[in-house]
Amino acid sequence: MSAKIGKTVSNIFSHVRERKSFLMPPIVNIASSLSKESLGLAVKLLREGDIVSLPTDTVYGIAADAQNTRAIKKLYEIKGRAVTKPLAICVGDPEDVGEWCNLSANVSNDLLRALLPGPVTLVLERKTLLNSDLNPGISSVGIRVPDHPFIRAVAQKLGSPLALTSANKSSELSSLCITEFSDLWDSLGTVFDGGHLGGTDSSARQGSTVVDLVTPGHFKIIRPGCALQDTISILKSFGILEYSS
Repeated sequence: MSAKIGKTVSNIFSHVRERKSFLMPPIVNIASSLSKESLGLAVKLLREGDIVSLPTDTVYGIAADAQNTRAIKKLYEIKGRAVTKPLAICVGDPEDVGEWCNLSANVSNDLLRALLPGPVTLVLERKTLLNSDLNPGISSVGIRVPDHPFIRAVAQKLGSPLALTSANKSSELSSLCITEFSDLWDSLGTVFDGGHLGGTDSSARQGSTVVDLVTPGHFKIIRPGCALQDTISILKSFGILEYSS
């Protein structure tokens, strides 16, 4: 990061902190442009253990550095989420999936590129490199690459996956605009405002389609989400069969 950009990020960071001390919503608008300053601020906050809100290709999410145990605990507290309910992770590029998950024989790079980036979460066997305090005792993890340039850039620059969950209290509706989770603002480092998500398609509020690919040659739909039929069509085109118990 250049000295000029670093100084700008520092100024934005100080301004956000000052606004937050007065309980004003710490909002950075990224709807019109994805600036280096905004990206630098997001990464700085995540590295310091803060929780930030980010737009995805479906709904708004709140994110923490998945390798930071204290940040994960904070994420659960803000969400009001039961600690027994696992978190998914987000990476910046389909090629990054294999860094954090073991890819079974049926999960080729071609399949990853066909599904990702997009509104799909793949449940795969996790690697030991992933923080053991993230979903302890669970051998698999949900991983996704949202089709949104800002969150992908944040994950790439951070260098570790984001622990990601929807920006709402547990059991409440997911959010398509930042005002829908204003009750969380004061708990967040910054709200990155990407405008209203989903366009006129209300199905985006369903979140990503979650599919289990742990069993070689088979898939199992865990959550239908907003991309069910496209996801099933792609999986079957690669010769992967739906698992029937």
